[in-house]
Amino acid sequence: MASTMPAPSQVGNSAFNVRPFLTDHEGHETDILRRTRRSPEQFVRPTSLPQETGKGETIITNDGNTMLKSMSVMHPAAKMLVDLAQAQDIEAGDGTTSVVVIAGSLLGAAEKLLSKGIHPTVISEAFQRAAAKAVEILHDMSIPINLSDRATLLKAATTSLSSKIVSQEPKLAPMAVDSVLKTIDPKTAENVDLNNIRILKKIGGTIDDSEIIDGLVLQQPVVKSGGGPTRMEKAKIGLIQFQLSPPKPDMENQIVVNDYRQMDKILKEERTYLLNMVKKIKKAKCNVLFIQKSILRDAVNDLSLHFLAKLNIMCVQNIERDEVEFICKSTGCKPIADIDSFTEDKLGSADLIEEDNNLGARFVKVTGMRLPSANPSPSAPVSGQGASKTATVSLVVRGANQLILDEAERSLHDAHCVIRCLVKKRAMVAGGGAPEIEVAHQLTNLSRTLTGTEAICFKAFADALEVVPSTLAENAGLNSIRVVTDLRYRHGLGDKNAGVSVRGGGVKNDIREENVLQPLLVSTSAIELASECVKMLLRIDDIALSR
Repeated sequence: MASTMPAPSQVGNSAFNVRPFLTDHEGHETDILRRTRRSPEQFVRPTSLPQETGKGETIITNDGNTMLKSMSVMHPAAKMLVDLAQAQDIEAGDGTTSVVVIAGSLLGAAEKLLSKGIHPTVISEAFQRAAAKAVEILHDMSIPINLSDRATLLKAATTSLSSKIVSQEPKLAPMAVDSVLKTIDPKTAENVDLNNIRILKKIGGTIDDSEIIDGLVLQQPVVKSGGGPTRMEKAKIGLIQFQLSPPKPDMENQIVVNDYRQMDKILKEERTYLLNMVKKIKKAKCNVLFIQKSILRDAVNDLSLHFLAKLNIMCVQNIERDEVEFICKSTGCKPIADIDSFTEDKLGSADLIEEDNNLGARFVKVTGMRLPSANPSPSAPVSGQGASKTATVSLVVRGANQLILDEAERSLHDAHCVIRCLVKKRAMVAGGGAPEIEVAHQLTNLSRTLTGTEAICFKAFADALEVVPSTLAENAGLNSIRVVTDLRYRHGLGDKNAGVSVRGGGVKNDIREENVLQPLLVSTSAIELASECVKMLLRIDDIALSR
């Protein structure tokens, strides 16, 4: 071929520079595939090095989706691989690295098939049928689970975290499992709304100091300048979106007062105005006030804080706009836009609200929340009784610096998504490359029963899937050729769950004995999305750049 690739050490955006294409049809396809598959695959393979974004920020991660989002990708076909990782993150939440590696391997297989003169349409259709057969094989080897089996869920979360930088932290997996189980009813749940789980990051301490709180956590501290309370039992919570400060005109203008009696009158009117507002709040039996952040004028002033303290009302200000929905869902309160609509039916309730000062960080804990729709019995759980009784959970993540906190948040998100996958599709498969090598083994056997180009394409698809156990062996410092050969032999004997054992340093007949399990949805989604992306790339004849 006429096109040349940069050296492996220089693979980066230079691989995406659009150069003149070859004149023949297969040359177009091969050139696109060759230049598309290299760089993203190089970036997301085993690495956890610091990366600098275009904004000068430093990110320490080995999450494939995060890496690809931080890359400045120029080639339009390579951008499809970045979108592929994002699609896997949305669908399954985990396996973002695997899906790109599989897609890169399939593109390499397609390149070899194109060089043999097989038409792109034939390749794409055969790959699609092979992917459908692979999904059937994965379903056959899957293990049904019960969501009430916490130990099995814990194994899946631990497997998801095993490849992360924070994998040595024993507390993250139980936190991820328990936080999801607290927000759903395991008997009837079909999906998990991860918006019901809030992660609050606080610098200080270590990850072992992280905790899970059945309720709401606010990073804003209690306002103490007015001398108000910092702890409130049997709280009645009001969330206001207006300001407790003197009103200002819409247009900026200046008022000049040259008479001290007029000045006294202005101050008296301001005092009366604020006092009447605070009295209306107290009349509605509100004793905890959350105030949304204001950009037009001060949300509160010293005088209004003084009145709130005199009436024994706790005040937390500067609530962000994106926190309002979670607060309302957690406490049952409704946002109030003006003082005239401040009524008791819009208040939320909680058993205790207090400010916690731990390891140098201050935050407000809201626990014992009771939503308006009462449960049939006092001991009945909040979740599972209906849409209005959905529980919320907050996770307080501690760490030495912001980089560790960000990576811990990404790792918890992946673990949450793994549990969500198990809720959506209640089945698991063995990890350690076992499902991929089993699919490759059965597709290879199937290809022997086929004829023509379809048999060649099925065999190429099967060989491409072996990149997963091969990469796992490389990550573990093992001889990848020896490991893959041994896996082929074990699966040929019928050991469907034989996989790469990182701890044992070789191949284990049943990788489930080491608790290496992953959701079925992660594996099926990775193969389906990767094959669809490759099919779309094979359909591209040429790239025309527009000005």
